[in-house]
Amino acid sequence: MWHDEFNGSTIDTSRWGYDIGTGPPYPGWGNKELEYYTSRPENAYVASGLLHIVARSESYSSSSYTSARLKTYGLFSPTYGRFEFRARLPQGPGFWPAFWLMPRDMVYGDWAASGEIDVMENRGQDPTTVLGTLHFGGAWPNNDQSFGPSFTFPAGDSVTNFHVYALEWSTNEFQWYVDGISYQTQTSWWSTGGAFPAPFNAPFYLVMNLAVGGYFVGSPDASTVFPSEIQVDYVRVYDFTSTPVPRLQFTSIRAVGNGVVLEGSNGPPLGSYYVLTTSSAVRPHTDWTRIATNQFDSYGRFTQSLAPVTAPAFYHLEVP
Repeated sequence: MWHDEFNGSTIDTSRWGYDIGTGPPYPGWGNKELEYYTSRPENAYVASGLLHIVARSESYSSSSYTSARLKTYGLFSPTYGRFEFRARLPQGPGFWPAFWLMPRDMVYGDWAASGEIDVMENRGQDPTTVLGTLHFGGAWPNNDQSFGPSFTFPAGDSVTNFHVYALEWSTNEFQWYVDGISYQTQTSWWSTGGAFPAPFNAPFYLVMNLAVGGYFVGSPDASTVFPSEIQVDYVRVYDFTSTPVPRLQFTSIRAVGNGVVLEGSNGPPLGSYYVLTTSSAVRPHTDWTRIATNQFDSYGRFTQSLAPVTAPAFYHLEVP
């Protein structure tokens, strides 16, 4: 129902606004953060199909660091849906990248009585772990939060590579995903301002930012590299529907030399798909291995060229 692919040359101001400054009346945005958020192109710009959110070490308006915090407040505030961010994050002590949702109207009271939904946040000193969290309960300091499991990347992988961070929010459940893998479910929360499912039954807007310092991560040190940045490939928000999901299938499988070209259609426009394979001729429905990830075009079509194969293989098309 809403998306930004960042394929232009500028940030789309019909989709995104900015938070500016250091968070008065709560210095450091209430978290003891060290950056000054700006709307300058030095801190946020679009190029080569990516949004860049850049943290810099510089003296600016009595702060030692600058960065950017983009938001859809006043422009887009859904209630429920699937929220996807495909991005790569920086590494280093003192970096605090986050994708999150905040209540548009604070109908149940001050933070956190009206809620906060953290789709993904990361401590820069731990690039192999991301977290998803709900904040709720009463107004600070009587707030509460969820304590679900975090997600740890397999050996050799980290937040410095591109990954899809997603959240599915329905009337009575939240589920968090990394690359289509569900790692946390939350079904219990409360608010002093209303009965369950308050506060998570009201419109929320999207936020993306790269903080520097704060209670959550501590301060940068001599090993922290500046400038560093979040790179966002896309943000997509989906509504729930009762319409049956169309059957996805390959419409053509062609050999090119000893390689394979797969073609198909009837997929979700601009949606992601995976190609999986197994060499088992006896049990092709088990032990699948993901070998490719790509996108359907705006008509739901795709073409995928695969590397040469030396043995019989079975292929499977899947969407998250």
